Amino acid sequence: MTELSAAHDAAVTDRGRLAGSAYSSGRDLAARQSLYQWQAPRYDLPGIVAEQLSGVRNRGRVVDVGCGNGKFIQRLRDDRPDLALLGLDIAPGILAGVPGPVAVADATRLPLATASVDAALALHMLYHVPDILQAVRELSRVLARDGLVIASTNSDRDKAELDELWQRAAGDVLGTGRGPARISLSARFSLEKAPAFLSEEFGRVETIELPGTITVHDPEPVIAHMASYRAWADQHDVPFEATIERARAILVDHIAQHGVFEITCLGGILVCRR
Repeated sequence: MTELSAAHDAAVTDRGRLAGSAYSSGRDLAARQSLYQWQAPRYDLPGIVAEQLSGVRNRGRVVDVGCGNGKFIQRLRDDRPDLALLGLDIAPGILAGVPGPVAVADATRLPLATASVDAALALHMLYHVPDILQAVRELSRVLARDGLVIASTNSDRDKAELDELWQRAAGDVLGTGRGPARISLSARFSLEKAPAFLSEEFGRVETIELPGTITVHDPEPVIAHMASYRAWADQHDVPFEATIERARAILVDHIAQHGVFEITCLGGILVCRR
């Protein structure tokens, strides 16, 4: 591992940063989630998760590990009020608005008995865990014999246009032509890497890819998404706010010329069984 990649991993997994700034509230996570309302095709990701849980029995126990702002728990409460739901997250602040029972917990030391849940969710969060394999072992440990784990993440190829936009804007700010890459949260547990981690504990890992294109006619949704990474501003090796403002100017010009700005997306979910 290079010094640069080690610093990246440390920043993405630092508990103080995650709990103290990145997820101290739901603001930045909501900004990242909101960009998908301009994606086609539109995927109802909470609905897809609910459908995957259709086989979980009445009063079945489901834990959402790294539940964030509770987007999935809220949907499950609406669609499956028969389930016993528990939300866990490492960041106390983001749990404030999550409905129902919640607790602060570390994914590598889940406060749950062995074989005590019928399903476990790990949605867009395993890349934040320092020891991903240990977290996968914990998910397996707490899962009942016939249960399932649903994980999600993004591809290494996801939103390449945003990476290009950031590097162009950073290069303009620095006067170097092309600036350093922006931080990638999902790189440690991308859609390409995830099956190898999950297969350590689960004999069946099904990947469901969810490709799409985000099309915007206004720069602000994209800028809000990019600015939501402010907790990692020190990792970008460039003045963060200045780069955001330069990116806005580039987007304004691009949309004036082409009418739209398009972003190619590739995320997915992984359904795991023993």
